[in-house]
Amino acid sequence: MDQKWPEQYPVYITNSFTRQKEKFKPLHASHIGIYVCGPTVYGDPHLGHARSAITFDVVVRYFRFLGFTVRYVRNITDVGHLEDEVSDAGEDKISKKARLEKLEPMEVVQMYTNRYHEALSKLNVVPPSIEPTASGHIPEQIKVIEKIIENGFGYEANGSIYFDLEKYAQEQPYGKLSGKILEDLKAGSRDTQGLSDKRSPHDFALWKKANPEHIMRWDSPWGEGFPGWHVECTTMCTKYLGDEFDIHGGGLDLQFPHHEAELAQSFGAFHKNPVRYWMHNNLVSIDGQKMSKSLGNFINLEEFYSGNHKKLEQAYTPMTVRFFILQAHYRSPIDFSNQALQAAEKGLQKLMNTLESLEKLEHHPLEIDRELDEEVRKITLSCYENMSDDFNTAKTIASLFDMSSKINAFYNKQLNFSSISSETYLLLRDTFKNFVEDVLGFQREKSDQTERIDALVRLFVDLRKEAKAQKDYTRADMIRHQLAEIGVHLKDEKGGDTTYTLS
Repeated sequence: MDQKWPEQYPVYITNSFTRQKEKFKPLHASHIGIYVCGPTVYGDPHLGHARSAITFDVVVRYFRFLGFTVRYVRNITDVGHLEDEVSDAGEDKISKKARLEKLEPMEVVQMYTNRYHEALSKLNVVPPSIEPTASGHIPEQIKVIEKIIENGFGYEANGSIYFDLEKYAQEQPYGKLSGKILEDLKAGSRDTQGLSDKRSPHDFALWKKANPEHIMRWDSPWGEGFPGWHVECTTMCTKYLGDEFDIHGGGLDLQFPHHEAELAQSFGAFHKNPVRYWMHNNLVSIDGQKMSKSLGNFINLEEFYSGNHKKLEQAYTPMTVRFFILQAHYRSPIDFSNQALQAAEKGLQKLMNTLESLEKLEHHPLEIDRELDEEVRKITLSCYENMSDDFNTAKTIASLFDMSSKINAFYNKQLNFSSISSETYLLLRDTFKNFVEDVLGFQREKSDQTERIDALVRLFVDLRKEAKAQKDYTRADMIRHQLAEIGVHLKDEKGGDTTYTLS
């Protein structure tokens, strides 16, 4: 492995399973396997989908930046996700959408999978190494279910197969991941005797018998039906990453019942928990309530980009949305607000302007100021320290802003750029660029608004140039000073061009 980071900053991960921050030790020295639960594709992607995708995009990017080879598996759920996730009841979400839209279920799947990909591409989210679909792995799921039955953890009832949680709880502590206690769940549940084929109301479906009207159905040893939501991920993660792998990720709302069920199934099929580190990103809320399709309080990503939603004061570019998400630690909640997005817009622009300034700086070391040199080096290394501390993008961005202040001070000749060593200069240059572009994944972009700002500034730059040509230096200085008062700082380059930065 081509190691690129200081050894004093090993990666630490908050493991949801142990509820502790642990030093990351990959199963294999230079290879990392990561599985993340992807979307159920029955609607347009919203900010909640973006948060999970961007969170694990940065995890994958950082590990690859450090020199690891990463196999990143993110699935598509296209069957088996029922409306009532906890009690395993209701209509399949995709079948319901197909019925309402008068489409084939796989038309719905394809349409919203395409839209999901398009939205994530705009957010500069790297595609997964493998993107398996649930419907494409029916035979493998049947084999996993057969193992669970063979090991005594599954039972058949009227053509459906259920996981026996009572049996599991006798051998393993149920609720280790989610904190749910089976006895408490049972005490709070209504009497379902005679209303269900389950032995217990909290047993979950591994395979569901298809009713006559159910469109998506497959042959199985138990008759025609379709797989349960939970068994899909257990099957696909172990198929592509093995019976033990490094990281399983997803949104906090998936801890229960989805990931708790995955743990139970893995033990039922393989007598082990294949996951070494569980990671969960927190949720996005709007007006204090979780943003989700089921609650109907979501804002689609395309609506953010167009500004076409009653709660949006303006349009926001994909990179602004990305910055908005990454300015919070992935385990912290985020509440939507226009003010926060507008602050993200300004913060992103500052980093992009600094990146341009950094590319124009020429370093010629003379007499080294040891104190300044060490200060710049320490600020720069804090990017590694913060990102390695449970992928703390919020603190990493704060470090980048500290670096930005120094870079702009060098650029504006408030500090002597020649007084830092060549080693520190290269560390500063490479770290700032790599973390902004490669690790955090920010791209240069120009929205309609930024293009208008650029055109207006260029107009004043031309007026100032015209005033200087007429030797009207008073007017030229006035233009410069008035622009500076509103945060537009001009710099006259050696070749005669004039550039600007925003603060």
